[in-house]
Amino acid sequence: MSDVVWRPEDDPKIRPPLQEGQVYRPDILNVIETTLDGLSRELRALSLDIHDHPELKFEEKYAHDAYTAFMEKHGFTVTKNYLLETAWVATYTHGQGGRVLGVNSEMDALPGIGHACGHNLIGISGVAVALAAKAAMERLDIDGKVVLLGTPAEEGGFGKVMLYEKGAYDEMDVCLMCHPAPGPRHSISLSGCLAISRITVEYHGHTAHAGLSPWEGQNALDAAVLAYNNVSLLRQQIKPTHRVHGIFEGKDWAPNIIPDHAIMQWLVRAPTTSEMEDTRKRVVSCFEAAALASGCKVQITIGSVGNEITQNKALGDELADVVLKRYGAIDYDWGIKSASTDFGNISYLMPGLHPGFSIPTIPDGGNHTTGFTEAARSEASHDACLVVSKALASVGMRVLTDEAFLQKVKDTFEEDKKLRA
Repeated sequence: MSDVVWRPEDDPKIRPPLQEGQVYRPDILNVIETTLDGLSRELRALSLDIHDHPELKFEEKYAHDAYTAFMEKHGFTVTKNYLLETAWVATYTHGQGGRVLGVNSEMDALPGIGHACGHNLIGISGVAVALAAKAAMERLDIDGKVVLLGTPAEEGGFGKVMLYEKGAYDEMDVCLMCHPAPGPRHSISLSGCLAISRITVEYHGHTAHAGLSPWEGQNALDAAVLAYNNVSLLRQQIKPTHRVHGIFEGKDWAPNIIPDHAIMQWLVRAPTTSEMEDTRKRVVSCFEAAALASGCKVQITIGSVGNEITQNKALGDELADVVLKRYGAIDYDWGIKSASTDFGNISYLMPGLHPGFSIPTIPDGGNHTTGFTEAARSEASHDACLVVSKALASVGMRVLTDEAFLQKVKDTFEEDKKLRA
């Protein structure tokens, strides 16, 4: 794998061979490329500013102000604190009528390790796509509208789902975004992601003196430990594409007191929502068995469910055509294939595309590590972000200019819905 994954010491000038042929509307793509090349320094400064000010889910106030000021400066109509306190929307309309291109910019960071999922890059990519589309619409007199939505709380808060439920996506014909990850040099990934379910487990027992009369207690921590071990044993019998992981929480614990309360937070993941639900049933049985064995009571709360990404094939095929002819390689195995995102829910509800893009990472320095935090601010990562942004902007402009293509996108979405049903 080490000779496949793009490393910081690898020469970024070495690129995969390109395919021959012409992309759709090269005049549009030329405007996109010229625009983003000219804005590269500004976008990098914005990215580093966000990276230097990491904020947790629903606390993205600095990012909110930085992005909205940037979009106002570049001629967009901006609504601050849009439907959620740290969400925002920036729109641009040219001409009369036309279609609506939706784009997402994420903002939140991770506890303790900052932008270890590269949301600074995701944020400026959304900005770049919107700015490139605006330039093409102005230069080539293309009617339509661009809606850039600043989405908080991807890391566990389901911010996009909350915004969808409040109507933020209603006028969009499609929605586009991207995500950095380890992978081959200059590769853009059309892999999906895993469906996910959050589960909170609470055990209630009875306190006792741990030395004097432990038999008087029911040990809630023992129940949690049993549950943890039950799940560890279950992993041997679940598919390798499934994931189950959790942590302990507690308060007022002391070694001389039998704990009467323990909390666990769990995540269950699988390639499809249906598979995830099947595995979740087995995991819940592990929790219930621990309560029975320990004599404790258990309360199991099924939290938010995140769907797997359904990459719209029509949008994905267009992205692949642009990438292979102008920029680099396409893969279906890297990206965030074994992670999860609230954009999966959006892709269940409307046509969407969420490619991954490779950035140079150190060994054991993938997403949610301090190594990835550093990778997300490198010059090579910024350049890779602009490449995928150019390709996404090209796809978005085809949505705005090619009625037959948009109909194909919509037909593909409806076919995917039928397959899921």
